[in-house]
Amino acid sequence: MIETYQQPLPHGITLSCRAAGEPGRPVLLFLHGFPEGAFVWDALLEHFAQPQNGGYRCVAPNLRGFEQSSAPQEVAAYRPKHLVQDIAALVAIETRGAAPLACLVAHDWGGAVAWNFANQHPHLARKLAIINSPHPGTFLRELKNNPAQQQASAYMNFLIREDAETLLAENDYQRLWGFLANPTAGSPPPSWLTEAVKAQYRSVWDRGLRGGCNYYRSSPLRPPRPQDPAAAAVDLPLSMLTVSLPTLVVWGLNDTALPPELIQGLDAFVPNLTLHRVPDATHWIIHERPDLVTRFLQDFLQAAPH
Repeated sequence: MIETYQQPLPHGITLSCRAAGEPGRPVLLFLHGFPEGAFVWDALLEHFAQPQNGGYRCVAPNLRGFEQSSAPQEVAAYRPKHLVQDIAALVAIETRGAAPLACLVAHDWGGAVAWNFANQHPHLARKLAIINSPHPGTFLRELKNNPAQQQASAYMNFLIREDAETLLAENDYQRLWGFLANPTAGSPPPSWLTEAVKAQYRSVWDRGLRGGCNYYRSSPLRPPRPQDPAAAAVDLPLSMLTVSLPTLVVWGLNDTALPPELIQGLDAFVPNLTLHRVPDATHWIIHERPDLVTRFLQDFLQAAPH
């Protein structure tokens, strides 16, 4: 049973949340990406809330800018420090300040927030689980040096356009359905993209797309162009990239935007790493292979830290 609620945070932001499980139990926190919403985690929330699967308190917020969460208009409000602040405040509320998260689980842009959170606040979580979301160290490396990654990420330079949200909403979100379909030439829409699931996506997108696009506008981690150095102008010290938490990474190898080169050399930044490569899965592996993602996470949660 999924409950929904609005959670005010002390710094003036409110996050609309979906949750399952008893308050006071060890907490799993799930962060979605773009153009998604918290609903993509529902099956995992219900699974891990069950006593036989750990009896966790499972919480999935809609990140700022999405669905009914606060959605500031200004681009600067989506800088990493603000996104991390939201999650740290939510962790304090959900854990009642008594214990760290059992695990922070994240995909896509949620993963970008989670990597930063784990680097800056390792005391607030016991474990980290990332699903098809590039570590900033490997992403920066590939954006600077790999023409294939620059081409794969070219869509980011569309999403920073001032009219991006208007164009995305055209023709019943035609471009966004194309993002989700991850199509090859002549292929049908994926079987998971049912009318019911499309209705869930529309309910998020109908609330507005500017917040989601502002994530891209606020970040320099995008392909460089002649008039915009973007990633080429960024250098990050190792201290901002190292994650000491036991970390699970699950990677669908057919992700057209985030190819497998992004997991090469990951252990240089994440020494305590469990990595699962999944052939025949795309960026949308949470929809495509929910049972597999659940099993990987179940095994990881049950494993003793090492």
